[in-house]
Amino acid sequence: MSTKIGIILGSVRGDALGSKIFKHLKSVMKNTDDVKYTWLDLHDFPLPVYDHEEIPLMAKVTGTTEMEEKWLSAVDEQDGYIMMTPEYNHAIPGGFKNALDLVGSQVSNKPVQILSYSCFSDGGMLAAASMVPILQIMNMIVLPKPVLVWNAEPNFEAEGTLNQDVENSQHFEKRFGEAFHDIGFYAKVLKDNPYK
Repeated sequence: MSTKIGIILGSVRGDALGSKIFKHLKSVMKNTDDVKYTWLDLHDFPLPVYDHEEIPLMAKVTGTTEMEEKWLSAVDEQDGYIMMTPEYNHAIPGGFKNALDLVGSQVSNKPVQILSYSCFSDGGMLAAASMVPILQIMNMIVLPKPVLVWNAEPNFEAEGTLNQDVENSQHFEKRFGEAFHDIGFYAKVLKDNPYK
């Protein structure tokens, strides 16, 4: 049985940098017999602000909307994740945090790779760092080396093409390949050897 990896785009800013990187990854990372990718764009999951009585880490959330159920089901079906985030005021976007606030047991003991991006030189490093405690409290296994994509506006065309003539494009491509390999490896190991 193939391993399922969910790639989550944690921003809803139209055709911003994240959408270009997401399109690029979707065009180059293809399903194989061993790995199937699910492309989860928060644009497709307009979630209300979290206001349930339950704490998802402690109890199943009740009274969920149809869209919340769609989101939770999509997340639950994955064996591992690559979570993509820009940096807003040194942290992840509020909409992404809201989506994660709804999630509980669906991700417990599953691996996750952080991919942060920025049109500035830090590559979203503080956003990546801000995600670590969030994902750890959700009982996820966070891979130790985030993928940082910096000064990246010139590297990606609107349709997602990576311009190989722009500085750092080859490095980004290499890191993407490593990240997808790593999350596939750890997701398979943990799926084949579930934590008890």
